[in-house]
Amino acid sequence: MSHVSSRTRPPLAVRGAFGAVAAVLGSAAALPASAAALSPSASAVADDHLTVTVRHAGSGRDGTYELSCHPGAGSHPDVGGACQALDRNTRWGRDTFAPVAPGTVCTMLYGGPATAHVTGTWAGRPVDAAYDRSNGCEIGRWDRMVPLLPDLGT
Repeated sequence: MSHVSSRTRPPLAVRGAFGAVAAVLGSAAALPASAAALSPSASAVADDHLTVTVRHAGSGRDGTYELSCHPGAGSHPDVGGACQALDRNTRWGRDTFAPVAPGTVCTMLYGGPATAHVTGTWAGRPVDAAYDRSNGCEIGRWDRMVPLLPDLGT
């Protein structure tokens, strides 16, 4: 007669969870083909194009700029740097241009009157994002996109 103590054998619910994980992992071999279907297609990336409009940022920084990446092109003053900033901030399943979440506690630091508006397509998704420097969260959001947006040194 064999006796298995509860110390050596996980509870039934845990064993069931392990079985479910094993089933998911067992299907991982099919992921490369399906993952390709979920990622942006080469044509979507080739169609990515942004228009960046900056206002009240100061002399030499205001204006409207065009930008394409992969390969980089356009009238933006730093095409390569802007594309690197976009790539650095792009994560699968997250909106690269997401606004500060409602209810976020932000410092009441004012970063000046600069505003920016980014429109177009990035990573195969439409973009219509507004930026300002009205508080610490918005300044941080802006600064993460430098040099897509001008470096205002705060």
